[in-house]
Amino acid sequence: MDGIHDLGGMDGFGSVKPEPDEPVFHHKWEGRVFAMSMAMTASGTWNIDIGRFGIERLPPAVYISSSYYDKWRRRTELLLVEHGLVSEDEIASGGSLAPGQELRNGTFTTDRVERVLKRGAFTRTPQAEPRFQPGDHVRTRNIHPRSHTRLPRYVRGHVGVVERLHGANVFPDSVVRGEGENPQWLYTVRFDGRELWGDDAEPGIKVSIEAFEPYLEPA
Repeated sequence: MDGIHDLGGMDGFGSVKPEPDEPVFHHKWEGRVFAMSMAMTASGTWNIDIGRFGIERLPPAVYISSSYYDKWRRRTELLLVEHGLVSEDEIASGGSLAPGQELRNGTFTTDRVERVLKRGAFTRTPQAEPRFQPGDHVRTRNIHPRSHTRLPRYVRGHVGVVERLHGANVFPDSVVRGEGENPQWLYTVRFDGRELWGDDAEPGIKVSIEAFEPYLEPA
């Protein structure tokens, strides 16, 4: 999906300034938003890819002006309404206006926190042999899907070299479209800075990304 969220390689947003001794949460409500997000993950109502797509669909002005956890809050509200778990009137009122619904995986209790916070495995059994091997030159496809994709806009249409083959993984693009996991081979692809940004690129800079096989073609 092309949107304001895809900021890689773009100019004009200033430098990244890390905050010394940054706290986990700047405000108490941020921790609550994080907890709500984890609870919905535990419910099985949506997964990480659908959650990312929810943030990508925020209006550009809202995305740019929102803090990190405010994006999470807005995403959670959007998906809760879309899945029929709450209404917009309930969000506006801050409370339930009708009986609640039973979640797919039942009530989220504290004894499930440790399991939910662990990163799950996304590797799957491959459907075919890998098309590329380390050392192969590949070109990223110049795609512009209306749905979720993990291919950054700034590398589309450029030539790189396969550095590593990671195995078959769940394909996020298919998951968000409701087409199942559709496992695809995942590669690390290295690009020369001049290939991406021309002669103005910093000398000697190289950029590596992880790219699924459907994003790539022989170069």
